[in-house]
Amino acid sequence: MTSLTKMDSLIVDLDGVLWRGPEMLPGVNEFFDHVNRSGMKLLLASNNSTARPDAVRDRLKDAGVELPVEAILTSALATAAYLTRSLPPGATLLMIGEDGLEHALTQSGFNLVDGAESAQAVVVGMDRSVTYDKLAEATLAIRNGAAFVGTNPDRTFPTPRGLVPGNGSLLAALQAATDQAPIIVGKPERRYFELALEKLGSRAETTLMLGDRLDTDIQGAQNAGLNTCLVLTGVTDRATLAQSSLKPTWVFSGLMELTAALDEAHHA
Repeated sequence: MTSLTKMDSLIVDLDGVLWRGPEMLPGVNEFFDHVNRSGMKLLLASNNSTARPDAVRDRLKDAGVELPVEAILTSALATAAYLTRSLPPGATLLMIGEDGLEHALTQSGFNLVDGAESAQAVVVGMDRSVTYDKLAEATLAIRNGAAFVGTNPDRTFPTPRGLVPGNGSLLAALQAATDQAPIIVGKPERRYFELALEKLGSRAETTLMLGDRLDTDIQGAQNAGLNTCLVLTGVTDRATLAQSSLKPTWVFSGLMELTAALDEAHHA
């Protein structure tokens, strides 16, 4: 097995790894203290498109962790980057999503519209206030020929009460209504990991993806040639892991156990 000592860069998921809903998970401060001491490169990479990077930075700052906003890559930012390369400047988009996605798209120069008729693409991120009318307009736009783009495929989202519908559930509804599969930008797509490695300036073989989902974090990272670490504080539990043919490079109960292993590896 590859040694943890060979890892010089980290790509770290947020929901289910650093926090669950409004609750910070145990060991967050100790984990970041180790990363700072070790000099490892770090990028926070989340499929959650709802929050702006500055809101993620501020939430961590409130927990005692200082990080520059440039160290945060959300699926909203990755989606805006993808659309910038695939659509003309100022293209009109019909968006289902929240503040994080809206900010990323408008900052990239796109025009957001409410009606189906003028939309060149439908862009769908997690939207906790989604309405039937929004879904209807998106359906009409896609059936009229608009591109169908999803920030991420996560069918569920971890909260303190349990798993609730994620963006993948919204995409499934639109796919059922349009007979069109969405283009996915976030994890597990290779384009997301290539963008993350580019931002880090790191090599896949010495980069560790830390996440809580087999189907996005682990599968996508392995497909992109990264080493993987699963923590069992989010979506994937031990029973699911045991039944899966997909095996991470390392598995830890949570950040505290991972940090202890990193400390031991770097002092060996």
